[in-house]
Amino acid sequence: MELDVKKYYTLLLRPVVIVTTVSAEGKVNAAPFSFNTPISFSPPLYGFSCNPKHDTWANIQETEEFVVNVAGYDLGGSLHILEQKFPRGVNELEKAGLKEMASKTVKPPRVEKAMAWIECKLHSSYEIGDHVWVVGEVCCVDVKDGCWKEVIDAGKALLHISGVFFAQEAKITKYERARK
Repeated sequence: MELDVKKYYTLLLRPVVIVTTVSAEGKVNAAPFSFNTPISFSPPLYGFSCNPKHDTWANIQETEEFVVNVAGYDLGGSLHILEQKFPRGVNELEKAGLKEMASKTVKPPRVEKAMAWIECKLHSSYEIGDHVWVVGEVCCVDVKDGCWKEVIDAGKALLHISGVFFAQEAKITKYERARK
C-alpha cells in the first residue's frame, strides 16, 4: 500500500515529550512534542522540531534554556490541554492541573509527573521547512524511580504515531551484537 509522502511520519513511533520553558519575565510555558531525538554523544546534544510561531521557541530565544519532560502514558490525558493555543504568558501546566518541580541546572521547571527529565541549554537552531530544529546541549538527566530497567521503561512511555493515535506498553527486547 502506497501512502501520500506527506504522511511519512505516520510510519514512525516517536516518544512524546513536554518541553517546558520560561519567558524573560519568568512566565512558564509547556507544550507537547514528538518530532524529537538524541543527536550526539559528545557533546551530548538533543533536538526537537518546533513551530517558529510558538511560545516555546520565543522563550528559548529569550532565555536559551528548556527542559525535556519524557511523558509516560499517564500524561496522555493532559496533552489535549497542553497543545491548546493559550495567550502568551499563560501557564499551561496550571491549566492541565500538573505540578511543577525545580530543575537542577536551568530555570524552566520540570513536570513532576514525567518519567524522566533532560535539562538543556540552547546549542544552536536551524530553520528547516516550516519549523525550527532546536538543538540543546544536555546539562542534567534524571529518571523517576521505577522507570529505569537498564534503559527507560518503554512499557510506561507514551509514543506518538499521528494525530490522536498513540502507542503504549511497548516491550523491550535485547539483541546481542554480532561478533566478528
